[in-house]
Formats: sequence, structure tokens, C-alpha cells
Amino acid sequence: MGSIVEFHGVTKRYGKTEILKELDLKIPENDFTVVYGLPSSGKSVLLRVLMGLEFPDEGDILLRGQDVRKRPPNERNLGYIPQDFALFPQKTIFENIAYPLRLMRRPDGEIRGIVQRAAEMLSIDDLLGKLPTQLSGGQKQRVAIARGIVKETDIYVFDDPLAGLDFKLREKLFDDLKMLRERLSSTFIYTTSDPLETLSLATTVAVLHEGRVQEIGFPEELYMNPSMLSTMEILGFPIANTISGTLVTRDGEVWCETGLFSFQVEQTESGEMDEGNGQVVVGLRAESLTPVENEGESLLKAEVFLREDLGAEEIVTLDFQGRVAWTMVQTDVDRTAYDLGDIIGVKIESGALFVFDARSGRRIGKGKGTLHV
Repeated sequence: MGSIVEFHGVTKRYGKTEILKELDLKIPENDFTVVYGLPSSGKSVLLRVLMGLEFPDEGDILLRGQDVRKRPPNERNLGYIPQDFALFPQKTIFENIAYPLRLMRRPDGEIRGIVQRAAEMLSIDDLLGKLPTQLSGGQKQRVAIARGIVKETDIYVFDDPLAGLDFKLREKLFDDLKMLRERLSSTFIYTTSDPLETLSLATTVAVLHEGRVQEIGFPEELYMNPSMLSTMEILGFPIANTISGTLVTRDGEVWCETGLFSFQVEQTESGEMDEGNGQVVVGLRAESLTPVENEGESLLKAEVFLREDLGAEEIVTLDFQGRVAWTMVQTDVDRTAYDLGDIIGVKIESGALFVFDARSGRRIGKGKGTLHV
């Protein structure tokens, strides 16, 4: 599968501040690519230079193999769905959806057919005669999406379109958006700062951090096997647990020592430390912590500090000797009711520990063998 959108060394500055920093990104054709990053990571600016609303200071942007760096928006043939609904309150839903087509001076007969098809795809064909003030938030967002897809192009750009909706509406729209991409057979480029949204929607995730794409890949691969500390820290809910450590050599083997435990490290092929200082950050997903009732199997002791019941699962915050506070996820299958202040045993498999260079954030290895407390 080829790339339909490519960014090569794209830099965008506002004054002396670089928002995008020599950014490289290739987006596959007919893919649902989610550009994920925290607020102020550069997502909106990336979309603005892609749409042609602003031009990059350096670098090239290719659409369908053509250099469009200096082309205006109307020559890029992109469908756009904004974060805010941006609906005309005095126009009917039909006219709101038809607005881009009227700007293109499409015939009335074509407009009626295109609007009807878009509305049916999003299950809002019964709302076409209403005004925006008569619609719910979820219905307004469907109208905004319908207006964006009437352009009938092969690339659609979504600027965090579900940010203002409650979780129930967003969850329903997750499925609608995935089905919509299949029906349109088009490329979706979607930005968000919501990790659950990212993992639910994407076929490909590009993690944007401080103006650069840190890594790109399948969502499950980036979640379970991250190459960068920033990816592990920001992609996922609850957030990953981390602890500082130091690498040492014992009998020819590399070990990591933290304030809670030590373990052997299986280094990656490119697992060299920056400047050899030995300082690392160890990462661990919340679901990799397991409570152990048998005293003999306990590897660590922790105090229950906070409990959050989310229905199907519970998030427990644990205080490990006052050194770190980590989260643990319990499902309804294995859940045990804990009281605040309870001291429990926690088991950690060393293979679930990821080791990152503290300076560069690159992953240099993972745990192996038995954890030593």
C-alpha cells in the first residue's frame, strides 16, 4: 500500500518558536490514521499546513505524489471536519450539509442526491428539514461530518471532532466513523488527544510529541511494545507507571536497579545508552500489576491509596513505600474489594518491564528472569 500523504522535514515556526520540527510522516492510502498527541503537541498546526491554511517554513508536503507546499486549499481536494460544529443556525440541516456543494456551484439535482446519500450514511436523513438549534450535540456532530464528506474526495481530515461530546455519544460515533471509512473507501486523517479514542479508531497511529512524530505503527503494537518513553507515558488509560533506575553489570549480565527492585535486562539490538551514564526509566502498564493473596508469592508490598470503580473494571492507586504511586487495573473477573489503607502483595513479571534511556527516551531493552526485591 502506497502513501497518499507525505510530510518531509516539515518545520513551522511562529516567531522564534518551532511548533513542527523537521516532521516526517507518511500516511497510507485508504487508512484510518490517527495523529495522537497531548495538547500543544502540534496537531492543529499539522492539519493547517496540510489543508493549505498555512505554509510550512521548511520541508515538503506531497498529496497523491504531487508537491503541494505552496498550493492554496482549493487546489488540494481535501474534505474537512472541524472540531466545532460551525453550523449556520439560520439554515436547515439540508442547507448546512449542501453549503460546500453550493460554493462549488454544483447543480441542484446533484446537490439533492449527494446530501441525501451523506445524510443516510450518518442516519440523519430524517433531520434535513430541521434547524441546528433543534438538534442534540451528537446530531450536530453528524451534520458536521456529513458536510465534510459531501466533497467526495479520497482524503478526509478530522480535527478532533468528538472532543465536545460525552462518552456515550463518542462511543457510538466510533463505530459510525469506522463504518463510514469502509463505505467511502477513503483515507481518514484524524487528530485527537484522547488515548481511548485513538486505540478504538485507528488502523495506524502516529504519536506526535513536541512537534515531531515519535513513532508510528499499529495501535496495539505501540501500546504493548513502545519504542519511545513518550509513547508509553501518553498513549493509554490509565497512564503507564514509571520509575527511575540505573544499569549495572554483574557477572557479564546487564541489570537494572530501582528503588523498589532489580532485574536482568534483555537489550534491544540498538540498546546503547546515550553517553553511557546508565540512567534509565522503567515503564510498566497498569494491567501488568497483579495482586497476590498468597504471602509467599508476594514480590512487593503496597498500600491502597485510592480506588476508582469504573463498572467493568476498577483502577486502584498503590503507594509503594512512599517512593512511587502506581495504578493497577482490576477487571470484574478477578476483582477483590480493598479498603483504603490495606497493605497488599503485588506481583510483577519482569517481561512486562520496559527500559528506556533517560536522556533520549529510546527503548533500550526489557526485563527478563526473576524480579529481585
